[in-house]
Amino acid sequence: MSDTFAEARRRMLEEIGRHAEETKAWTGCERLSERVAAAMARVPRHVFVAEADIGIAYIDRPLPIGRGQTISQPFIVAAMTELLAVEPHHRVLEIGSGCGYQSAVLAELADRVFAIERIGELARAAAERLRRLGYANVEVREGDGYLGWPEQAPFDRILVAAAPPNIPPALIEQLRPGGRMVLPIGRIEEVQTLVLGIKHPDGRFESRRLLPVTFVPLVSDKDG
Repeated sequence: MSDTFAEARRRMLEEIGRHAEETKAWTGCERLSERVAAAMARVPRHVFVAEADIGIAYIDRPLPIGRGQTISQPFIVAAMTELLAVEPHHRVLEIGSGCGYQSAVLAELADRVFAIERIGELARAAAERLRRLGYANVEVREGDGYLGWPEQAPFDRILVAAAPPNIPPALIEQLRPGGRMVLPIGRIEEVQTLVLGIKHPDGRFESRRLLPVTFVPLVSDKDG
């Protein structure tokens, strides 16, 4: 990773740390774990943004990536990753991979990442970008996130980077007992909420609402 961005990455991590402290009452996470902080530091965010935005790639805000989609705010990426509690042996499903930035952060932590993106142009670009960066443990495909990836289920962890009005039943079904899911819930015109879902060993699923967020909607092919 070029030293050109070393200072920008350091400032980004400091800003994430401040946000973590400010939101700990909601999330229960006072600070990032060493593994998540290291993953955020290793992934070159400037590679995932539009060329015109490279100079501001490490500021703590979302940025447009085309087709009405965004690369998420670094703090939100870090917070969702922290809440997911990914272990090195985990298989992770990511819905709404966009440019592939969150996929790369997950790939730093997990054994395998299966990423779904509905927009074919973004899916192909993300797959190529991740390949060039050496993330051989990520597979990206174009598809309907509401349906998950049944051929690769069950998953130890599921992260959804777009907001459905309710948790898709297929994703609950594809989550392994003992697994975790993190996603935003709510329509675009509503206040959305970040949700942590846990599937108990007996198959019972429960969710907890955490903090207000803003995400693009999760769109299904059935919606046209």
